[in-house]
Amino acid sequence: MGTVSQFHDSLRPPAHRIESEEEAISTARDLAATFRRQASERDINRILPHAELDALSTSGLTAITVPPDYQGLDVSNALLAEIVAIIAAGDASIGEALENHFCVLETLRTQAAEDIKASLFARVLEGDRFAAATFIDGTELTAEGPGYRLSGRTRQAPGILFADWIAAAATAPPSRPVTLYLARGDESIQVVDDWDGFGQRTNGSATAIVGPFHVNADAIAPAPSLEYSTGISLGLLLKAGVSLGIARAAWTDLMTAIGDRTAVFARLGEHAIRIETTAAALERAGRKLDIAQVNSVGATMADAHFSASAAAILAAETALGAANALFELAGETSAGIGLNLDRHWRNARIHALSLPRDRLMHAAGEYMSKSGAA
Repeated sequence: MGTVSQFHDSLRPPAHRIESEEEAISTARDLAATFRRQASERDINRILPHAELDALSTSGLTAITVPPDYQGLDVSNALLAEIVAIIAAGDASIGEALENHFCVLETLRTQAAEDIKASLFARVLEGDRFAAATFIDGTELTAEGPGYRLSGRTRQAPGILFADWIAAAATAPPSRPVTLYLARGDESIQVVDDWDGFGQRTNGSATAIVGPFHVNADAIAPAPSLEYSTGISLGLLLKAGVSLGIARAAWTDLMTAIGDRTAVFARLGEHAIRIETTAAALERAGRKLDIAQVNSVGATMADAHFSASAAAILAAETALGAANALFELAGETSAGIGLNLDRHWRNARIHALSLPRDRLMHAAGEYMSKSGAA
């Protein structure tokens, strides 16, 4: 029975409680340094980072956005984006799984009923991880007792292979968008490791096949109804964080691979400025999202969405630019297949595919024309 009261066994040790933003960022840096050591090997051989994700959970870092009302820390969004960037610089695939996890927690915070929030935030504090997914057309969700009977499959989504819970978007009859919180360990849920992307190779992307399965009413919440929900804006901001992390990882390897730097100081300065500008854009978007979360009116929500969109687009371009510079400026010393430095370009390129750039550009033009801002 699909219900949030169904607590499943975990082999992980109890999660640590992070007590401050300073501890959160220090923990992220320590973990990222550890993740980076074997990131290339995991990419080459597609070794899924289950142990690394468990280390994230045990550290308490996966629980830093739990609201204070539920015994959490609730860090600022600017710091959250920086933490995702730090983790992604260590391993971009782990960063993307963390991005997806935090987005689910924001949707849970804003949309779910009190009993669902209390149950699931308690699980987050214990170290449980979440992944968002969307059921494809043809999924059957029909009323059955105090809930629904579910049968269908989701689209591929990052983090499912590492998740304890799947937050799946679906449409309840007659046409009501909902989010279903499904315990991945239930025997009626099959997770298929079918990801074959050339980048982000170990991000835990998978397809969930569900059913027949009864989902209790206490595992269902309304889906976000606003065009500029804070969940969508946070998703863009954290997507920017992953891209910034990829750019920083490429820059670190560029500094290692390059020989005579004096001949290319201007080019190096160009990319260094882009990375710094991108970090500033994330910080600005994070501050606007902080405002939107406490004052959820149309204007503040739209402003946060515009700023997060700008950060995501800029960060994607910065990541690709830094990855390209690694080969343009380091030359043959970066081209050895054993170095696997092309993973930065592959990661940046495939991560950018999930960004609806044209739609965001259209929305940005519309927003600016209406607001009159520049």
